[in-house]
Amino acid sequence: MTTADRGAGYSDPAQPAPEEVIARLRPHARVLFWPSVALVAISGLGGWFNGRLPEAWQNQAVLLGAVVLILLLWVVPLLAWLGRHYTITTRRIIIRRGLFVRTRQELMHTRGYDLTVRKNGVQSLFGSGDVLINTGLDRPVVLWDVPSADLVQSTLHDLMEENISAVARLRQQEQSSPPEGSTLWNGN
Repeated sequence: MTTADRGAGYSDPAQPAPEEVIARLRPHARVLFWPSVALVAISGLGGWFNGRLPEAWQNQAVLLGAVVLILLLWVVPLLAWLGRHYTITTRRIIIRRGLFVRTRQELMHTRGYDLTVRKNGVQSLFGSGDVLINTGLDRPVVLWDVPSADLVQSTLHDLMEENISAVARLRQQEQSSPPEGSTLWNGN
């Protein structure tokens, strides 16, 4: 039977369902508030002081100082924020960190894990929080400051339960079917 003969609604129970992306997350953008305030303040002060000093080198030093402060106080936090990605799929959690040196960590839902949400006062105001995933290792894996942390936790619980149930069903089917090449003694 070819794929065209099967029809659109056919699903092969031996083939696992294709992996789908449920959510792509970053830490809450609130962490960019103070760097953005610093950007506006440094730009305003740099623009105001530029041209007001008596020597040309002093005006250039003001501009250079403003650029260095913007790089340190705005660009570095922005790049750090952009360097964290959390992807939740139907089979696993993918955690990527870093821009120049990438670290990728994957956690399969079938492995099973314990989930905890931790919130401080500011995170509670914005509905975000840290999702701690205890996999049995020394330290838990942490999804830092994710938006809608309670929804992320309940989604991960559902995905983990669904994947563990699917694996249990496959194992039960494998154990109940006779091994290939076996002979039936009663002639059927």
